[in-house]
Amino acid sequence: NCEERKFEISKIEETLTTQQQLITYLEVKSRQDESIRKQLHESIQELKGNIRVICRVRPLLGSETNDDVSYVYPPDNQEIKIEVAGSKNVTGRKPEKQIYSFKFDHVFAPSTSQKLVFEEIAHLVQSSLDGYNCCIFAYGQTGSGKTYTMEGGEDLDNEETRGMIWRAVQQVFDASSRLKNQGWNYRMHASFLEIYNDTLRDLLCTDPNLKGRTLDIHHDGKTGKTTVDDLTQVEVVTPVRVFTLLRRASANRVTSETLMNNRSSRSHSIFQLQISGHNSITGEHVDGILNLIDLAGSEKLFQSGAVGVAKKETIHINSSLTNLALVISSIANNAKHIPYRNSMLTYFLQNSIGGNSKTMMFVNISPATENLKETLSSLRFATTVNACDIGTATKSTKVNF
Repeated sequence: NCEERKFEISKIEETLTTQQQLITYLEVKSRQDESIRKQLHESIQELKGNIRVICRVRPLLGSETNDDVSYVYPPDNQEIKIEVAGSKNVTGRKPEKQIYSFKFDHVFAPSTSQKLVFEEIAHLVQSSLDGYNCCIFAYGQTGSGKTYTMEGGEDLDNEETRGMIWRAVQQVFDASSRLKNQGWNYRMHASFLEIYNDTLRDLLCTDPNLKGRTLDIHHDGKTGKTTVDDLTQVEVVTPVRVFTLLRRASANRVTSETLMNNRSSRSHSIFQLQISGHNSITGEHVDGILNLIDLAGSEKLFQSGAVGVAKKETIHINSSLTNLALVISSIANNAKHIPYRNSMLTYFLQNSIGGNSKTMMFVNISPATENLKETLSSLRFATTVNACDIGTATKSTKVNF
């Protein structure tokens, strides 16, 4: 019996040794596979281009109509066609309809869910964990669905309507958790600010004596990172903590009612997640930043019905968006001077649209007939953005021995 037990123990020890060797092999292979995944992921992104543009069309709302205007979505999901019926002229003849065609990296029809839209940007979110400066911003006229896309519906507990910020944060935490068994540990700090009347405001500041302070922007030419002095940064260890901060920021953001939108954002909002990762096995360290930006909507003064303070807000919003268009046009034309300092918005976005960054833009549009002119204007601007070549982004990484 004693010999049998020794034999059984020996077999068990042999099995344990084999299993331990297999575990070690799989851990090494897992790290190698993760390294290969990163290389393939970045190769795909470089092929797609650094500034990608996604078009999203919102549904018709309330009494809105799109009489005489048809929106066509070809099956490749990369084109949108707008067909406008001709109106009878003085001779009684009805001219041929006008057709406007635009191509982007992806086009989402009005029935598309938030979940499906996020799947198109998930890879960019992943890049921030890999040590890249990433920026996603939403552009379009007032009431075109930008805030819904980025922040989600008013009911933050409704999972189906949760926006890109919520889903991006969830993905970052899920991915960082999966990478723990490969030696990675991440720390994350969240901040939320707005650009209101061309000044920066801290949306997470809780001290009433500091809420009106002036914030300054700094760009690091070596790392491509953008920082804001004295900005409230909160370390977050769970997605729930981030969602609490989003509620606080949303309550502090400047909104008002206009003829274009009953809750119009009067500022550009910027959610920033700074990600720092360290691998205890390989010694590698990465620093990534994820910027998610909801731009205030463009609107004509006579359409918005803005007066007094609201009129001043509209002028600042339109001026900053005009300067954004000027900067984008200058980049696309390889101009020697890019006028980033013309507005606080373009200065903040300097590293995102013209530097070391992976950037994606949502162009949100309304299908209502009354908004056709603004819709075409937004799509033409988005086409210019899609043509921009800002070079290949590099990640912030170092190895500590």
